[in-house]
Amino acid sequence: MSWLLYGANGYTGELVAREAVRRGLRPVLAGRTRAPVEALAAELGLEARVFALEGEASVATALAGARLVLHCAGPFSATAAPMIAGCLAAHAHYLDITGEIEVFERAQSLDAAARAAGVVLCPGVGFDVVPTDCVAACLREALPQATELALGFDGDSIMSRGTARTMVEGLAQGGCVRRDGRLVRVPLGYRARRIDFGAGEKLAMTIPWGDVSTAYHTTGIPNIEAYVPVSPRALAAVRRLRYVRPLLALGPVQGYLKRRIARRPPGPDEAQRAATPTRVWGEARAADGRTVSARLTTANGYSVTVHAALGVVERLLAGDAAPGATTPARLMGARYIESLPGSGRIALG
Repeated sequence: MSWLLYGANGYTGELVAREAVRRGLRPVLAGRTRAPVEALAAELGLEARVFALEGEASVATALAGARLVLHCAGPFSATAAPMIAGCLAAHAHYLDITGEIEVFERAQSLDAAARAAGVVLCPGVGFDVVPTDCVAACLREALPQATELALGFDGDSIMSRGTARTMVEGLAQGGCVRRDGRLVRVPLGYRARRIDFGAGEKLAMTIPWGDVSTAYHTTGIPNIEAYVPVSPRALAAVRRLRYVRPLLALGPVQGYLKRRIARRPPGPDEAQRAATPTRVWGEARAADGRTVSARLTTANGYSVTVHAALGVVERLLAGDAAPGATTPARLMGARYIESLPGSGRIALG
């Protein structure tokens, strides 16, 4: 076995599995639920493994023979730690498609362990956070003296159930920015500004996106915020949630919201993905007031995830990477996103 795809029966995991086979790759498909994992593996002519993420030793045993794991089973706040531990014990590279700040920070804290095990730890090899991480790296190259960095994206894609569940779980934690090199918790809808993502100015608000972690480790810029467009009404609604934020963590409230999510479609279909590209934006600012901005158009976020993740898989299977904890732009280069289907050039100005 060369590599293993965990969470293959999820919305994004299945997209990755099908594209992997189209490319001639032969991952072992794995997950927690036997019937859908084995059914997909049988359809694609691949091996299946079924195991839960319970304990470093049992996960390491299940990973026996794998050189690499692409982890697609969220919520990563619960699943990443045991899978990373298992990968370190099994001497397997670890990749995932998370956008969760805590997972990125945990991976960075394990840099020495990854080096000792001879493996790469690189969370966020999908839309979270490949395009924005590449934009951040390009901005840092264009303005080495930058002390502030803002990143964001504008896309109308339907969210998958897994993405929506992760967002619901994060509501109770509020927002997050990086200030003077430190992660700082802030209220929901902490800051708003008008941003031209590439199709005219829109109101946008800060969100606790993974870049407040990864962009710092990629660029060293100490002050980072991430933004998405929002209507004035939606911004007001988000800010009202500040007053009930502790309630959002309660089991019954979480259960109610997740039951509503379960009634939604699993994610956008092929036609919907083709019709909803994404615009990515960034701005770096130096202490003397100089600024550089960047814009980029990519394919739909889920399409970016499939191709970006598999590109990283192929790179690591080729053996061309130094061990340790890293970020997508550090591993693959600042212009990696431009090589993916549906992506344009990063335009600086």
